[in-house]
Amino acid sequence: MLLHSVIITNSLWVRSQRPILTSLYRRLCVSADVFTSCKGSHDSHIDEDCNDFLPWLENKAGCEISSVLSIRKSAYGRALCAAEDIQTGDCLLKVPFSVQLAPDNLPPGIACLLGDEVGDVAKVALLILHEKKLGKKSEWAPYISRLPLPEDMHSSVFWSDEELEMIRQSALYEETLKQKKQIEKDFLAVKLVSDRFQNITLQDFTYAYGLVTSRAWVSSRGVSMIPFADFLNHDGTSESYVLSDEGRQHSEVIADRDFAPGDEVLIRYGKFSNATLILDFGFAVPCNRYDQVPVKLNVPQHDPLYTQKLEVLGKDRTPRIKDDNEFTYSENSFTIREVGAGSRWGKGIPQSLRAFARIMACDSQQELDDLAKEAAENDGRLARKPLKNKNREIAAHQLLLSEMSRLIKDYNEHIKLLVSTKTITLREKSSLRRRLALELLTGELRVLKAASAWLESYCSTS
Repeated sequence: MLLHSVIITNSLWVRSQRPILTSLYRRLCVSADVFTSCKGSHDSHIDEDCNDFLPWLENKAGCEISSVLSIRKSAYGRALCAAEDIQTGDCLLKVPFSVQLAPDNLPPGIACLLGDEVGDVAKVALLILHEKKLGKKSEWAPYISRLPLPEDMHSSVFWSDEELEMIRQSALYEETLKQKKQIEKDFLAVKLVSDRFQNITLQDFTYAYGLVTSRAWVSSRGVSMIPFADFLNHDGTSESYVLSDEGRQHSEVIADRDFAPGDEVLIRYGKFSNATLILDFGFAVPCNRYDQVPVKLNVPQHDPLYTQKLEVLGKDRTPRIKDDNEFTYSENSFTIREVGAGSRWGKGIPQSLRAFARIMACDSQQELDDLAKEAAENDGRLARKPLKNKNREIAAHQLLLSEMSRLIKDYNEHIKLLVSTKTITLREKSSLRRRLALELLTGELRVLKAASAWLESYCSTS
């Protein structure tokens, strides 16, 4: 998945978005309430390795990028901090399109070889590898040399098979395999077009691909790497985004709050679950309010009304669901989000899931016919209202409760095994990824337990 920037045309602001492939972030967050990547002035200091970076970028751009931000080190990597007092509404930085890396920056000799079968992410990945190969001769060397090293990247596509087993219970496992296949597909497409790419290995390409999906933004130029702006870390409560002004041909960020000197300046990449954060950025946040769990339901083949139910469902079939911030789910897969304590309506449990359960709970052709007739007389959607027969309504929700209970049991067992297993060595990298896996699974378990509690209450009070 890619993050999309807000595009500004005719002085209208449009937000950009960062890359997320399947489906944003680079740091392991430590706050349970605010998704911040580092504390600020108490935990960070000037990054002397980057003293020449901003002057180089401003010289290349021919204009000032920022006078209020400095590059600092934190416990979780590079960060941008306030160099002076910043007020809400102040412009934090402006990066011209001319110093952003996009597919059209590829040398003509390479670009002409790549057809439509090679996507923008793969093209920017090739651009990074091309400039990296040039070393100090590259005009982008000061930027390329400061990108994360492979050993510093923890997106799940970089995990070993053994490490991926830690998240097998989560949909992230299959989504990671899907993304790895896409990377291999793009890699083979690149290798086929020219002999000049024969020295590129899949490992090299995956590394560059991961840099793009975790740091680039989607704008009118396609996929763009925005130097300096990509040092900004993620805060899920921030209202600051990367904005792209098509008229003035630059990207900028506006402060959504006041910052004192030394405070880390943060933006929001999007409202993402830990599954997405780990897939594309290699970090997770505790108690992530955006965690979610896909639940898949199927009509049992032994159901006497199996064929009839499939026919009824087929007439009201929901198309594949694409959440801009998450994965793509199939027709019989439903996304459960956390249900707030005391929620009367069960917000977080999709109405489409409850409707599916009502159809599954039907035990006669007449019930199915009645639901079809009711849908035709109203908005055309099947079983979106409580069943008139309270016993059947409770039975439908007990079916969902049973599925939640099964998933909770599976998650508990997997987490227990993960905590107790000694199969993965406690090297720093593996230890970090184990913590990410536990954060992912415990967050999804929390969502399931909240849904289960609501369903149990619904069944007992209906």
